[in-house]
Amino acid sequence: MQVLLIEDDVDLAATIGEYLEAKGYDVEFAYDGLTGLNLATTRGPDVLILDIQLPGIDGLEVCRRLRKANADLPVLMLTARETLEDKLAGFEAGADDYLLKPFEMAELVARLEALHRRAQVAVADEVLRVGDLTIEPATGRITRAGRALALHRIGVELLTLLAREAPRIVSREDLEGAIWGAHPPDRDLLRSHLYLVRQVVDRPFEVALIRTVRGRGVRLAAAEAP
Repeated sequence: MQVLLIEDDVDLAATIGEYLEAKGYDVEFAYDGLTGLNLATTRGPDVLILDIQLPGIDGLEVCRRLRKANADLPVLMLTARETLEDKLAGFEAGADDYLLKPFEMAELVARLEALHRRAQVAVADEVLRVGDLTIEPATGRITRAGRALALHRIGVELLTLLAREAPRIVSREDLEGAIWGAHPPDRDLLRSHLYLVRQVVDRPFEVALIRTVRGRGVRLAAAEAP
């Protein structure tokens, strides 16, 4: 796996790089935002590890610009910022996952593997429909009532998982396991993603399709579903 690491802390970058290379990854480094953005758009890495606090342009701006050039590159954002607002800002910029510093290297590897694996898996020609919502998992194309909707990668995956189970309730534990595997993050991360999905899928419309069932989980259901 080709990994691009954009991190201005030289010591931390070296530690991460040595660990990943010992695991068999090919790692390329950038220590500022503009250099990292250039490498991300020209070298074609499989996964990007992106720090938020960077000289030049910060990680959020790197991610925003990257998404205009490459919507599919998986991005794992590293940061010491732990508030819900910080996480939402990262996801809105286009990050796929979020890892708080300090972190265990084993968890970093697990997150990278999960991102890479999900990026490789797509079911051709599959179309999911719930009410007036249509999802094409292979392309990430989502429409509701004929209107195209834009979601980040994990948002598409969450919506796809819910659509495949609709109208059944999916527990938060099952959602976390499907997205992050054996190393799920804290619950605020799932909540952040669900909040962003609702803002896109439900807020502009009169009828909400995504519903939280207290104590049980989340379901996606058309208005007429029991």
